[in-house]
Amino acid sequence: MHKFHIHLLSRKNFSKTVLWSVFLCTVIVTVTAALGRATRNFQAALTDKPDVAIYLLLPEEEIRQTTLLRETDTERDYLAQTKTGPKLVKLKKGPEQWFVALTEELHR
Repeated sequence: MHKFHIHLLSRKNFSKTVLWSVFLCTVIVTVTAALGRATRNFQAALTDKPDVAIYLLLPEEEIRQTTLLRETDTERDYLAQTKTGPKLVKLKKGPEQWFVALTEELHR
């Protein structure tokens, strides 16, 4: 017949298991919170902060610097220094977020 060995969990092994469990739970909660915060920041940039939204809405332009030229409650005009030279960028506020209404290349 086969002999089965009953291996009891020692106090040392139990402590290690509990410590690893607490550590991994802490890491999972921390990473999840950081990702949630980053997602919220990107959403806020598109809805609440048009000065940041211009960089997120036009990543292909490689905007280096922006200057606010004109501002109303629903519209903002920027002079943006891009990889191809200065551009006039007009942002308008939609029902939920800001969007690019016009991008016009300017002469140097």
